[in-house]
Amino acid sequence: MKALVYTSPRELVFRQEPDPVVPVGECLVRVEAVGICGSDMHAYLGHDERRPAPLILGHEAAGVVVEGQLQGKRVTVNPLATCGKCRACLSERNNLCPNRQILSMDPRQGAFAELIAIPTENLVEMPDDVSFEKACLAEPLACGWHGVRLGAAALDLPLAEARCLVIGGGAIGLGAALALTAQGARDVTISEANPRRLPALKSAGAFTIASPDAITAEAPGGYDLVIDGVGFAATRASASRAARPGGVIVHIGLGDADGGLDIRRMTLQEITFIGAYTYTPQDFRETAAAIFDGRLGRLDWPEIRDLESGAEAFADILNGRASAPKIILKP
Repeated sequence: MKALVYTSPRELVFRQEPDPVVPVGECLVRVEAVGICGSDMHAYLGHDERRPAPLILGHEAAGVVVEGQLQGKRVTVNPLATCGKCRACLSERNNLCPNRQILSMDPRQGAFAELIAIPTENLVEMPDDVSFEKACLAEPLACGWHGVRLGAAALDLPLAEARCLVIGGGAIGLGAALALTAQGARDVTISEANPRRLPALKSAGAFTIASPDAITAEAPGGYDLVIDGVGFAATRASASRAARPGGVIVHIGLGDADGGLDIRRMTLQEITFIGAYTYTPQDFRETAAAIFDGRLGRLDWPEIRDLESGAEAFADILNGRASAPKIILKP
């Protein structure tokens, strides 16, 4: 099969690779669309020790089953394979399984390729009238769906009455904003620094779009629920300032590991902080269903490119030349 292979920091090569070996209980899927994730960029820069080169990256996939129980079915792929037996899995928090595996992390080669192997239970069948380009967004959008669900459960008022702030207008932040709306929120602001992204954000939904400077200029404590879809020290500082007394911060972004949180304010004001990692199988299924029935909008904001030109797409994202919140590659 042809694949886009991460060979060393900032180096991707489109070349021939062996087809995946398909274990018992798994399916072979022909990839029709796969998104570039922030974690792929992290690995591409050599910043992820869990993803050493050489490796096929990519985990946001949709395609057609060509071998296995669901042969012939159009599917979107939950890339998180878990044991199903541990305490986390049995309590339906599979995303915390200590034995979890994910596409694009050893031992599972990723989806920047023509073919992937994945457990059957990780596949969600999709309607014929939904495109693969939309269906592959189930993975990044499920991260926001999961974070919104956790944040809503911790709030002391319904989402419909909450003033919500999402920091970051990339795919994770935009996905969280769309999930907020789909789950009942009526007042959603997205803070985004990159002016190239603004047209896509404005067309994606009925959100208020603000610059980080505009959010900083507001009085502290203006938001009931703050979702940090970026995860840098500066965005954590902004979240700490923006959350009201008794409010909730949900941290999804994985930009860096240190700094930013105003622990004193969070303690004195009893602000709840929740780390949100990926999603549960139920979150993934609910997100896919919301894509299929249109509750997450038109989803026409990604940019589509060929897998063969994937190296250029990574370079464009790195150098700030990509205006869309998401680039999707087609093998």
